[in-house]
Amino acid sequence: METVISNLLSFTVLFFVLFSCSTFTSTDAYDALDPTGNITIKWDIISWTPDGYVAVVTMYNFQQYRHIQAPGWTLGWTWAKKEVIWSMMGGQTTEQGDCSKYKGNTPHCCKKDPTVVDLLPGTPYNQQIANCCKGGVLNSWVQDPGNAASSFQVSVGAAGTTNRTVRVPRNFTLKAPGPGYTCGPAKVGKPTKFITADKRRITQAMMTWNVTCTYSQFLAQKTPTCCVSLSSFYNNTIVGCPTCACGCNNATDSGSCVNEKSSHLASAVSGPGKSTIAPMLQCTSHMCPVRIHWHVKLNYKEYWRVKITITNFNYAMNYSQWNIVAQHPNFDNLTQLFSFNYKPLTPYAGLNDTAMLWGLKFYNDFLKEAGPLGNVQSELLFRKDASTFTFEKGWAFPRRIYFNGDNCVMPPPDAYPWLPNTGFRPVISLLQPIMTILASCVFIWAYM
Repeated sequence: METVISNLLSFTVLFFVLFSCSTFTSTDAYDALDPTGNITIKWDIISWTPDGYVAVVTMYNFQQYRHIQAPGWTLGWTWAKKEVIWSMMGGQTTEQGDCSKYKGNTPHCCKKDPTVVDLLPGTPYNQQIANCCKGGVLNSWVQDPGNAASSFQVSVGAAGTTNRTVRVPRNFTLKAPGPGYTCGPAKVGKPTKFITADKRRITQAMMTWNVTCTYSQFLAQKTPTCCVSLSSFYNNTIVGCPTCACGCNNATDSGSCVNEKSSHLASAVSGPGKSTIAPMLQCTSHMCPVRIHWHVKLNYKEYWRVKITITNFNYAMNYSQWNIVAQHPNFDNLTQLFSFNYKPLTPYAGLNDTAMLWGLKFYNDFLKEAGPLGNVQSELLFRKDASTFTFEKGWAFPRRIYFNGDNCVMPPPDAYPWLPNTGFRPVISLLQPIMTILASCVFIWAYM
């Protein structure tokens, strides 16, 4: 019997190890709060030309809360044959490549692996198409569905001129603006149908293929981009962001951060409105570009109130169309919200514990760079549920928080501000049932 049990345990451990190893890489891009979120690229051939075709390429951001901010997206691929791009509208390639073999008309791009970027706002109308020219900014599906798509038109030459001879491009890459997205292979799908402006006629693409790109925070950056601090009215302890949550302040490297009281601060910051990939952080113990502070503010008979403050510690970055996603069991009883937009997220049926919050347009949807104005705040009013509500054991604090789609570093659970005089209660409550079980076992053993 002991041998059978031992073999069973060994098999269970081996199965767990193999299962963990086989599933680790596949879950890197999985988001539990947005399990179906992705960016889908549709390549629609709308007409044939003597040596190729004209296509409209559209990116749809089907992610609920993750968006692409300035300086915008960059899309690349590799041609299957020797295709060239004769002309483009709504976008442009970053390089022309070697077009020396063409006499007379010169193609827009002759590279085997072109890279396309969006045109800027203010582009002349004769170079625009619908959903173009936003500087590469692509908002999330929930926050701004009207700006969750981006398109450009491309005229391709030296390609096939029928559905049988045309070839699908390979190796699609999407930068937003840095790494983070992994794109699958292009797959031929059902041709897209278009409705004319008068809505009385439907046309159809000659051919359509789709590409799906998913996001992984592990690929996007080496360190986290935000952290969470906590406080409450019933405890004087303020739990700050964990030390070195997003990296450590290197005292030997004078350029690692900017001191808030430094006399050279003005020269270090090149100017307002600057948006760069590389952060210029204020010197802090956590070294995170963004901090979200959750403060349990007031307790009423039937309600309780929370204050949320978002602070930007990056001198080189303004966050427009920012958002946060918070998970807490009392979001199913959120009664009132002040100065933020709110939408419940229900990634799983019957579970309403996740909320998406973002700023009001033209009021606080713009989070300025580090400084006196580099923060936004709001308050949330929750109704108490007598069957589940408690302030004990850190229940009043969120389980997780995202900022612009990135998971923020939470303080360790044992550091949460607890109610006074509750430090020894968990020990008693845990030991008592264990002692009772042991006593019962001894009693039964004595009479066997």
